[in-house]
Amino acid sequence: MDLSVLLAFVVAALVISLVPGPDMLFIVANGIAKGRRAGVVAALGMSTGLAVHTVAAALGLGTLLQAAPAVLDAVRIAGAAFLVYLAVTTLRSSKQALANTDPEPVPDRSLRRTYVLAVLTNLANPKVILFFLAFFPQFLHPEASWPMGVQFLVLGAVFIAVGLSVDGSVGLTAGALAALLLRRPSIRRWLDRVSAAIFGALAVRLVADRGA
Repeated sequence: MDLSVLLAFVVAALVISLVPGPDMLFIVANGIAKGRRAGVVAALGMSTGLAVHTVAAALGLGTLLQAAPAVLDAVRIAGAAFLVYLAVTTLRSSKQALANTDPEPVPDRSLRRTYVLAVLTNLANPKVILFFLAFFPQFLHPEASWPMGVQFLVLGAVFIAVGLSVDGSVGLTAGALAALLLRRPSIRRWLDRVSAAIFGALAVRLVADRGA
């Protein structure tokens, strides 16, 4: 793969990753609600979901999804249900969290749950795989020595690495800001409500986003 093409792809991936989107908002919400570790774990979960999307796109499953609108709708509704669940549980836990002014000590089980939900939330957005199918081909070269499938997987790995560096930094920052704000315990409930509102807004967006 030509180095200049790869560098151009890195720049494009960085610009895309810096634009706030559903994944970044999900990471911010977890960082605010549970601290730095949870924000980073959410970023790792999102990257895992992107890896699955990359492999699926390389295998041609994106074409199948495009031909089956009902499947897209079912996946989108399932994703919205996950986000609504997160919004409700975040609101319910706000009173308990109010008594704990330190957001950092998140149990391992909670971190595992955050990771799994981040993966599922990413996978529940079928437009990711369709975006890959639209974005990656302009950087693929049939005449290159690498097979097209390998080139696609390499671009996917680069995209994930760039996105993880950005999202991980966002998760750390959100958690750090929350820790500073939580020096005033009364702010905790407000932060939980912000997180719940983000989850709810993402659910509405996922259901409403039926365009191509």
